[in-house]
Amino acid sequence: MVDQPTNLDTHRGMAAQKATDLRRLRSEVEADQQALRARQAELEDLLAAAPAADWHAAVEKARYLLGLLAQSSDAADLRRRKLIDRVLADFDHLLDNSTHD
Repeated sequence: MVDQPTNLDTHRGMAAQKATDLRRLRSEVEADQQALRARQAELEDLLAAAPAADWHAAVEKARYLLGLLAQSSDAADLRRRKLIDRVLADFDHLLDNSTHD
């Protein structure tokens, strides 16, 4: 006879099961956030490691920083949000024109 593991979840009440599910989900989210912070630090180290080789690389660095600013509470100010959007549009416009020259 093979012993089957007991699924304790089936023996819990709905409230206990919901609490268990929430703890599991919170734990997964915290692990994901920690991994994201590590990847973000790695990216920032790479961006800061050397000067940009060309305008495209410089724009990518600036886009990253503007993206961080856009996620901050400072971007809730509509004037700042509009300025961020306009600068990003300027980057696209200028880079498009530089590839056609």
